[in-house]
Amino acid sequence: MALENASPVVDLESPEALRVFFRIAQAWGLSRVERLMLLGVDEITFAAFEAGELTAKLDDATTARLSHIFAIYSALQVLLPIPERADAWIKQPNSAPLFGGARALDRMVSGQFADLALVRQYLDAQLYA
Repeated sequence: MALENASPVVDLESPEALRVFFRIAQAWGLSRVERLMLLGVDEITFAAFEAGELTAKLDDATTARLSHIFAIYSALQVLLPIPERADAWIKQPNSAPLFGGARALDRMVSGQFADLALVRQYLDAQLYA
């Protein structure tokens, strides 16, 4: 399920950024726990995000994570122009050295911000190879 715009242009500190995130998470078929881990927030914060109860700007850590997630999504839409293949990629075993046979999603939900950044860098390199 491709989003209308493969490269969401949205204020990363706004509630709209979370709506885009939840559409991407749905397209990727992510569980609640995977969504929470990608955002790097606790249950209470996640529940507020999910309910659309954002009353202030998102913090820097969340906006940085969203930036990587949006870039990963966008890169996949370019690299794999069939939306179903692009959306499925993160859940497929990957033999690239970065993943060692595991899924990109496993790396992305490790809880470490650096792992999310590494997946983005890997895809950026594929775009410009």
